[in-house]
Amino acid sequence: MKHEKWQNKCGRFVALRFKKLEYRQIYGYVKKWFPFGVYTCLVIFLWSPYKTISDPYCTVIESSDGELLGAGIASDGQWRFRERENLPDTYIQSTVVFEDKRFYRHQGIDFIAILRALNRNIGSGKATEGASTISMQVVRLMRKGKKRTFKEKIIETLYALKLETQFSKREILALYASNAPFGSNVVGIDAASWRYFGRNAADLSWCEAATLAVLPNAPSLIHPGKNRETLKNKRNELLNRLHEKKIINDEMLTVSKIEHLPDKPLPMPRLSPHLLDKISYSYRGKRIKTTISRQLQQSVSNLTESYVKTYKANLVHNAAVIVAEIESGNVLAYAGNVIEGNSQHGGSVDMITAPRSSGSILKPFLYAAMLDDGAMLPDALVPDIPLHIAGFSPHNFSRSFDGAVPASEALTRSLNVPAVKMLAEYNVEKFHRLLKDLGMTTITKPAGHYGLSLILGGAEATLWDVAGMYADMARTVNNFGKNSGRYSSLDRKKLNYIMDSSHGKTEKNGFSRSGIINAAAIWQTLEALSELNRPEEESSWKMFSSGRKIAWKTGTSYGNRDAWAVGVTPDYLVGVWVGNASGEGRPLLTGVGYAAPLMFDVWNLLPRSKEWFRQPFDEMTKIATCRESGRRAGEHCENIDSIWVNEAGLSTGVCPYHRLIFLDRDEKYRVNSSCCPVHEMLSRKWFVLPPAQEWYFKQRHLSYRPLPPADPRCTDDEHSPMQMIYPGNGISIVAARQFDGKKGKIVFQAAHNKNNSTIYWHIDEQYIGSTTSNHQIACLPESGNHVLTIVDDEGHSLITVFTVD
Repeated sequence: MKHEKWQNKCGRFVALRFKKLEYRQIYGYVKKWFPFGVYTCLVIFLWSPYKTISDPYCTVIESSDGELLGAGIASDGQWRFRERENLPDTYIQSTVVFEDKRFYRHQGIDFIAILRALNRNIGSGKATEGASTISMQVVRLMRKGKKRTFKEKIIETLYALKLETQFSKREILALYASNAPFGSNVVGIDAASWRYFGRNAADLSWCEAATLAVLPNAPSLIHPGKNRETLKNKRNELLNRLHEKKIINDEMLTVSKIEHLPDKPLPMPRLSPHLLDKISYSYRGKRIKTTISRQLQQSVSNLTESYVKTYKANLVHNAAVIVAEIESGNVLAYAGNVIEGNSQHGGSVDMITAPRSSGSILKPFLYAAMLDDGAMLPDALVPDIPLHIAGFSPHNFSRSFDGAVPASEALTRSLNVPAVKMLAEYNVEKFHRLLKDLGMTTITKPAGHYGLSLILGGAEATLWDVAGMYADMARTVNNFGKNSGRYSSLDRKKLNYIMDSSHGKTEKNGFSRSGIINAAAIWQTLEALSELNRPEEESSWKMFSSGRKIAWKTGTSYGNRDAWAVGVTPDYLVGVWVGNASGEGRPLLTGVGYAAPLMFDVWNLLPRSKEWFRQPFDEMTKIATCRESGRRAGEHCENIDSIWVNEAGLSTGVCPYHRLIFLDRDEKYRVNSSCCPVHEMLSRKWFVLPPAQEWYFKQRHLSYRPLPPADPRCTDDEHSPMQMIYPGNGISIVAARQFDGKKGKIVFQAAHNKNNSTIYWHIDEQYIGSTTSNHQIACLPESGNHVLTIVDDEGHSLITVFTVD
């Protein structure tokens, strides 16, 4: 009831109002306000946001100079690149002459063309000619699937006006050129240029531009590969019109008409397919300008393919190379793998980002960290003898030992045993934290999981991370003084491969954490790595020489599964990995034999650095060192060198190997006051290594002088001529099982500083045998605790306690 009452009141009000108005007055109101209403609606329509074409686009990557590196087809199966404003002048003029010659003089509607089309269509009695402008064609592309009716033409006209209101002529041309059909599944001028002519649109000739200008007019009828005569006639007709308008001269017209039409569509460039896949993951459908140098990328890819073809003789099928600038971190070449003919062997796997066993490639970071900590000096002697730590027994590649070796030489020769000794001294957990701070993202387990094997490939690494870490080392020395020789979290860049197109600079896509190694320690490390006379992996070592100084390191993982090589100069970094994506190891697959040759050939593609890393004197000090031990010179050291070291090196200990000894008059025996008058003693300074180190050291260093024997008449000789190599005191031993399931014997080993000495072996006071010269003996004690006693023929003895599990 209330509702009906309200309706009655409204009806009476309206009726009373209209009774007071005459028809002339109503007409006046309409005449006055109708144009305003129409104008208001038109303004709202024209200035409301224009809905542009929303078709899916290809992911496109370009080189630093705008050349195409690769493209992935759009999700709808079309080759369609995202629009660009900078269209080539040849295509712009060809398209405007062919499609819409008054394009720059109308606002979306060409009334002259409409009148001409009406006249011709009425004269012929059917629709033979249209009057669509380029703006109308853009609208038609947006409203795809609509039938060509008079009503649709009106709608296209209105939207063309709207388009002209909101976009410039250049933007409208870009929309048309990027979305016009060019036959088959090719859409847009950029995709068509590459598919039909194999080049950038900016490099199109007049003939090629004219060919592409006529294709959208009838892409299903006129198509390269069929109806070629029709296509050629249309192209030549357009060239004639361009000549008539004096856009091209007589010579250009003649040359253009001679050019052949394209054959079937060409494949898109695939210079860096793995980088394309990497970018597509985060930037699907975008056109991305990268930091890659197209020419260098092509050369590196060809070089990598060439090497892999050779390596396939040893069933090695995969390789990856990365090249980067040091200062900017820009990646100049990204060859993630070899794809051609490699589909059966993991060619599609990006080996730059694939985690692999690191081998020896991390050793320089331990060396630099110990220098930075003041734990050692660059050439300090490090033990290189058989090592057994909690069941872990590392070996050098050559299966031989040096006894003692300078730390820098151990690094350049990539000796495993000294590296493990150094890590044990430095602390595994501390090194584990350092690697994570330096940007190694693949270390996801606690330090205890890796143990001492962390320095020998116990952890996985990616070529991307390793390259970034080496680049950071080089950049630290380059930029010394800008931040007190260390990088804050805002200074230390990661490698990057995307160019920020809005500023022409590289995109800052992440930073490493705060660095903890100073420039002086890194400079000393790079100096050591620049030595060429190495490495340990093969006796027939060929001197690699690219005519330039390079700090480089190789690595080989356990089982010959991964071969690494990384090199840096003040300007560039080159990183190489070689192996099988499947993880299969192959004989002879080493960093030196496989990765290093490829790396040095890549270096030959790069400009030479003008200067080497500058020595950071402000962080260094000059000290006196012992030439034989590499330690700080002690009072008994005779050969003294003066070297620059990291300031932390001042805290290292003095040489422990030089000692003052007393000899008899004939200098044959060591004596003391218990057996020789003091006035008859001769004092001498002597370089003395521990027995185990001495045993191996003197075999490689013929100039080494063993300590003279003690005079038998003397007592209280403090120097023991023997040292137990295995087992260490207090360790637990697990006897290995043989093929028949029985426990194998345990090999005990000792060293004596006399070549022909005899050692007598006892376990739990039970005699088990004797050895001469080579002091190794095998037996199998029962499970439990045991006491091993060795006695030499001069009565010197050593006791070791061990347990057999």
